[in-house]
Parts: sequence; C-alpha cells; structure tokens
Amino acid sequence: MSDKPMSDKYEEGMKTRRRVLGESYVDKAEANKTGFDEPFQTLITEGAWGTVWASDGISLRERSMLTLALLAALGNFDEIPMHIRATARTGASKQDVLEAFQHVAVYAGVPRANHALKLALATYAEMELD
Repeated sequence: MSDKPMSDKYEEGMKTRRRVLGESYVDKAEANKTGFDEPFQTLITEGAWGTVWASDGISLRERSMLTLALLAALGNFDEIPMHIRATARTGASKQDVLEAFQHVAVYAGVPRANHALKLALATYAEMELD
C-alpha cells in the first residue's frame, strides 16, 4: 500500500468510520484493501467519512436516516444492511428507520421502500442473534 502520510481528512474519516461502523467492520475492510482499490478507499474515507459524516451540522442519528433513505430511494440496496447495523452506534431507532423508508415509499416508490424494509428486518433479526 501507499507509503505517503495520510491527510487530516483521512485521519478524521477513519475515526468517524470506526465510530459509526465499528472497529471490527473497519478492520476487516482495511485488511481487504488492495493497491488497486486504495485510491477509492482513500476518496470515500476523506470525502464521505472525513467530511460529510464528520460534520457537526446534523447528528449521526439524522445522517443514518438520510443515508438509509437515499440508499433505498436510489436502489443502492447493497449498503443498507451495513447502515442498519450502524444504527446501533448512531442512535437511529427502528422507528426512525421505518419513518425514513415511509418517506421513500411516498417520494421514490413503494417497491424500493418495500425492498429496503425487507433488508432492514433481516438485518435486525441477525443483529439480535449476535
């Protein structure tokens, strides 16, 4: 991997990413990082985690709700389970998630909200087993 020092945004991003997603998730993702995807991982760590998620403009709870709604509305379902798991650390309740997906149903379509709800239910069930 790269020998160059990481930026302040990267360091802040890793701190925020670990806070939201959990140590074990981030450790696993870092262990799987390759030279090929390292520039992309740096981009999302600095941009998404070090800038957007690290901002104190809104709470982590609100960010979770927005992120889940946007993922569902745009049909980006692969990351919904990861962000459902993150709600245990961001403070977004099951009711908050339901409210976010109800907005998706009205403004982006029932099929997308329905699929997101199915993913959330399955993920919550898995979390209860952990």
